[in-house]
Amino acid sequence: MIEAEILKVFVPAIVAFLVGIAGAPILTHFLYKHKAWKKKGGKGVGMGGGKTPIFDALHGEREVNTPRMGGMLIWGSVAITLFGIFLFALLAPNTIATDFDFLTRSQTWVPAALFFLGAFVGLIDDLIEVTRGGMGLKLPVRLLVVGSAATLAAVWFYSKLEITSVGIPFMQPLELGIWIIPFFVIGTLIIYASGVIDGIDGLSGGVFSIIFGAYAVVAFMQGQFDIAAFSATIAGATLAFLWFNIPPARFYMTETGSMALTMALATIAIMTDTLGEGIGIAVLPIIAFPLIGTVGANVLQVLSKKFLGQKIFKIAPIHHHFEAIGWPAHKVTMRYWIVTLIFAILGVTLAIVG
Repeated sequence: MIEAEILKVFVPAIVAFLVGIAGAPILTHFLYKHKAWKKKGGKGVGMGGGKTPIFDALHGEREVNTPRMGGMLIWGSVAITLFGIFLFALLAPNTIATDFDFLTRSQTWVPAALFFLGAFVGLIDDLIEVTRGGMGLKLPVRLLVVGSAATLAAVWFYSKLEITSVGIPFMQPLELGIWIIPFFVIGTLIIYASGVIDGIDGLSGGVFSIIFGAYAVVAFMQGQFDIAAFSATIAGATLAFLWFNIPPARFYMTETGSMALTMALATIAIMTDTLGEGIGIAVLPIIAFPLIGTVGANVLQVLSKKFLGQKIFKIAPIHHHFEAIGWPAHKVTMRYWIVTLIFAILGVTLAIVG
């Protein structure tokens, strides 16, 4: 019955949201007690190697009194929901608990593994930043972790799940064969790079919750109800984080949240593609338009400075450019939410009818 499948998706999402709401005061107390914020505000050095006076003026002061590692609320809520329901179903077989269990080898093992791996590595990065006063793990180290995990996942997709093609709207799937492996690795690295969207109160929480909600719909329409439930659970947990991250933010998501979310997103996108006889990858640039746009703007900024000797934007990532030209932070955030929602609806529609 379709009602049962709808409940399987919505109930974990609601549980994750409630767990996050209940856990936020505990996390808040812990983070403030241990002064889990940067010891020196501002970036100091930007992507191009130069100083960042505009960013430092906009956000430098708040970085030294607002805790980081708020992403723990997201993956903690997902973990409690995911494994709580799994254990409940294990201890009470042949009950209603089994109907809500969505931790399965065929659909959610891989995205969950990458999600929690990203959370762990991101947490290490954040801990180094708040305890040693440095910049956390070096970028090459983080890229190596993301690339290695993506490679292992891609090999699994290719050899075990026999994913060798990419769905194209209104056309036959594009056959890539073994090239699906580097394709997924590069795509995952691009999505990971979009994690820099976590830069204004409420921005990343709203954007990611809409994106994962959209993929929950895509997976549901394909009949991949476990992936749909997992995506919806992440969306619910992210909404709980957003509740406490709207201006003024109680804490920041930072790497432990953004790395988990971006790695999971890349994995869910490929698993809602030809594996589900649908289109999950081709619509990713649409559903996640703000993320892809952020990466594209960063690339343009670096190339322009390198080859033309001048900047296109006052500051990158581009959401800070909007602040620099006079948009209030809350206006940037809410407009990003609106744009994300519009593109998410467009992407979901294309995935369904394409």
